Amino acid sequence: MRRLALLLLLAALVLAAPSVSRADDPPTTHARAVLVATGSGEILYERGADRRLPMASITKLMTALLTIERTKPDKIVTVRGPAPSIGESTFNLRPGERLRVRELLTAALVQSANDAAYALASYLGRGKVGTFVRLMNKRAAELGLRHTHYVRPDGLDAPGHYSSARDILVLARKDMEYPVFRRIVRRRGGVVAGRQLYAWNDLLKTYPGAVGVKTGHTDLAEWCEVAAAERNGVTIYAVVLGSPSRARRNADLAHLLDWGFGHYGPVELIVPGRTYATAEIPLSDSRVPLVAARGASPVVRLGRPLVERVAAPGRLEPPIARGQRVGEIRVYDGTRLIARRRLVAAVAVEEPTLGHRLGWYAGRALDEAADMLASLSPF
Repeated sequence: MRRLALLLLLAALVLAAPSVSRADDPPTTHARAVLVATGSGEILYERGADRRLPMASITKLMTALLTIERTKPDKIVTVRGPAPSIGESTFNLRPGERLRVRELLTAALVQSANDAAYALASYLGRGKVGTFVRLMNKRAAELGLRHTHYVRPDGLDAPGHYSSARDILVLARKDMEYPVFRRIVRRRGGVVAGRQLYAWNDLLKTYPGAVGVKTGHTDLAEWCEVAAAERNGVTIYAVVLGSPSRARRNADLAHLLDWGFGHYGPVELIVPGRTYATAEIPLSDSRVPLVAARGASPVVRLGRPLVERVAAPGRLEPPIARGQRVGEIRVYDGTRLIARRRLVAAVAVEEPTLGHRLGWYAGRALDEAADMLASLSPF
């Protein structure tokens, strides 16, 4: 029976950084503030990211977050207060109408319905929208949104109502942690509460891999959006505030997302059949090559060094079967594991016979005797 030596060979190698295949310069955009980031929140590009700007219906990201955190999607809301009178984009809510929280969230996030946002605010503020707005600002402070202040739950223009591209990224990523939110912001339309739902997020229909999240438009804010897309296991966020037109906003977001994805690509990090370590064998001067059982070519951030770690025994006891698992190789991007494969013995080694053992010891004895005589020789 094979026994692994107690001593494990631990090797760490800094791999060369995979090269970036696209130009590093971000695309030219026509907006007051721009930000591109990874799904983990790492900033790839920013311009005016901390400017305090009106953000229009992107406000509803906070309205949705408080709703999800404080109530259940199937709770029934009775439309009261100012909600039916709120203008601009609406869901045509009627006083006394009863809808589920999920339906109001969908109307507020997909169709950007201001009356739906007010209905939720009134419900969670126990009839007082002002109470809900105070909760919005309290939650913003808890999330560290230093350049954000809310006056309304819907995002219509109001003095002192503003946010920043950086704060919007933080808030969008927080919202996207919730499955109910992710399902809603991917919707392209449909019927909700007996009404046809209109989706303002054009990228859901035009940009491959788009998964949300929120658009916005008012006279002061102009055209705004925080967009997210997924490709090959990578998520990229792009925020645009103050774009001059809907078409320009959409085009800029598509270019920014493309540029962000251009920083990622498949790289062969583990080569199948390559020797990553060797192990000695008792009663032999040979070593067993330990090779990767399978290759790994994950999509990784280009231009950043990676760390390869090999864990394998320094010594193996026969019998050893070809293809027998004897270790592991891992590749890390910082502390994140991005590739992992088994190491196996490249050759088979039989258990030595008695004759082989006697012959090996005899050979060693002769070698040692020859070395001793050579050390005694005066020449």
